[in-house]
Amino acid sequence: MRVLVAGGGGFVGSHLTDRLADRGDDVVVVDDFSTGRRSNLAHLTHVGQVKVVEHDVTEPLPDLGLFDAVTNLASPSSPDDFARIPLSILEVGSTGTRRLLDLASSSGARFLQASTSEVYGDPEVHPQHEGYVGHVDPIGPRSCYDEAKRFGEALVVAHSRVHGTDVCIARIFNTYGERMAPADGRVVNTFVVQALRGEPLTVHGDGSQTRSFCHVSDQVAGLTALLDHSTAGPVNIGNPDEFTVRSLAEIIIEMTGSSSQIESVVMPEERMGDPARRRPDITRAEELLGWSPTVTLREGLAGMIDHFRSAESVV
Repeated sequence: MRVLVAGGGGFVGSHLTDRLADRGDDVVVVDDFSTGRRSNLAHLTHVGQVKVVEHDVTEPLPDLGLFDAVTNLASPSSPDDFARIPLSILEVGSTGTRRLLDLASSSGARFLQASTSEVYGDPEVHPQHEGYVGHVDPIGPRSCYDEAKRFGEALVVAHSRVHGTDVCIARIFNTYGERMAPADGRVVNTFVVQALRGEPLTVHGDGSQTRSFCHVSDQVAGLTALLDHSTAGPVNIGNPDEFTVRSLAEIIIEMTGSSSQIESVVMPEERMGDPARRRPDITRAEELLGWSPTVTLREGLAGMIDHFRSAESVV
C-alpha cells in the first residue's frame, strides 16, 4: 500500500512507519516536528520507500498524490504539552483531522484515527469498554487533549456518514518504549530518567492510581491489524495488565539498579483531573482483530532502559 503517516516523527508514529516500511508499504511521513523528533526517523534515511514531508497538517496539504491509507497520529500527547500548547492541540484535533479526512476521501483511502483512552476521562466504569461514553471534564487542565480527541472521533464518524469515507478509530492506552522523549512529562520515561540519574522518583500522592502500560511494538501491531481490517471501531488498543504508579516506580528502580528513592509529591495544578484508574477491555480487539499484547512490562522496560542509557544520553 501507499500510506500517509501524519505525526510520523512522533514516538508511536515513527514505530508505525517502521512497521509499514518493513512489510513493504510506501510511506509518506508528514510532521511539523513541533513535538515529533527528526532523530526518530534518522535510521530510515536509506529506506527508499519512506519519504518525509515537513508540514503542519492544520495548513492546506501540499500535493502528496493518492493513498491507499491515511493514518492520523498528528497530535501532541504529553501532559506537559497540555499546559504548554493547548490551542495547538485543539487545532490539530479539529482542522488537522478534517484536512486528513478530506485527503483520504479524495483518494478512496482507508482512514485510521489514533484516538485515546482519555476519551473515557476519569472513568466510573472499570475496565473501560468501547461502549462506555466517559466521564470527562470539558474545561479542566486536560480538556484540550480529551476534547480534541473526542471531537476527532465525532468528525471521523460524521465524515464517514456524509462522504462514505472508509474509517476506523483506535483508542490508544498508555504506551511506552524506545524513542519516547525523555522530558515530556509522561510517567514511564520520567521514572526511567530519574532512576538512571539517581534522582528521587516523584510519585503524585500515594501512588495508588493505576495505569495499564502497552509496549510500543504491541501498540503498532494492534494499529496495523485495525488498519488492515474492515471494522470502523472504535477499538481499544492497550495492555490490560494494571499496575499502580508506585509499583511501576519500584520495578524501574529494581531494573535500573538505581539508588533512587520514591518521593511522594503534591499533584501540580496542571495535572489535576488525572484519572484514578485506567485499564482497557480488549475483548473487541481480540475477537475482531485477533490481536492481544505479548510484551510484558519487564520485557518492555528492559529495552527502553537500554535505549535511554545510550541513545537518549540521560545520564
